[in-house]
Amino acid sequence: MILYMTSTPGGFDRRTGLPEKLDNRNHFVDRLKADWKEHSRGLLISSDPDNSDMNSAMAQTYLDAFNKSGLSMDAIDVLDSRDEETVEILGKYDVIILAGGHVPTENAWFKRIKLRERLRGYRGIVIGISAGTMNCADVVYAQPEREGESKDEKYERFIEGLGLTDTNVIPHYNQTIDAILDGKRLFQEITYPDSMNRAFYCLTDGAYIRKDMNSNKEMLYGETYLIADGEIGLICKTGGEFEIPTHPDMKKPAILMAAALTVGSLLGAGIMKYAMKKRDE
Repeated sequence: MILYMTSTPGGFDRRTGLPEKLDNRNHFVDRLKADWKEHSRGLLISSDPDNSDMNSAMAQTYLDAFNKSGLSMDAIDVLDSRDEETVEILGKYDVIILAGGHVPTENAWFKRIKLRERLRGYRGIVIGISAGTMNCADVVYAQPEREGESKDEKYERFIEGLGLTDTNVIPHYNQTIDAILDGKRLFQEITYPDSMNRAFYCLTDGAYIRKDMNSNKEMLYGETYLIADGEIGLICKTGGEFEIPTHPDMKKPAILMAAALTVGSLLGAGIMKYAMKKRDE
């Protein structure tokens, strides 16, 4: 399996809603083409299983966008509540798209169809979009998003995901950096405290992560910020790349030091503490 975790891949005009080419910033389309199979067949797994009209429209938009981008795609089917049994035939699809939406809603749907178990052994391409990307993690950080969620004692911020990566992603950082939720600054007063003993990779739109499941290598491309132990720093610029330390690689001192030097001494210390704790677990 090749996993692409995006903030957004583009593919439609936000003003008109009409399909357009995918966003090739940071060579996203170029890298995707290298992994692509001609005449691919895709499956869009919805984030809101009961919104059939939206799901069908989204699938058609992405079908047009992929083909406009030079990625040969014959069809994109939809997996939502209209036909839950489609999850049993994932192997017939070359590309699986995990839609964006509300993280907990999508997460509950994924659990309902046992997607984590169904994806084991899948050999194609998986593309996560926003919430779909966030739900790829083994333990998902469901950053509060809707009014009241940050104050709700029953709201779960850490939930089981698909287990495709240990990396926690927060998308659309360029759009949400100054967001206010429940009278609090979303990042400074909510997410920073949640990052103690953890690390969150904040992707701006156009940035993405490509993971080769065979080698377990995760490469990050484009402008991204890391929040770890309450600190934040820029770890990758537009046009740049960064290899994300993963198990067992993150146990290697050279990689830990490289991460520290990349992001600067203050944030580097935070990453080192996080990585060393993971090593000793």
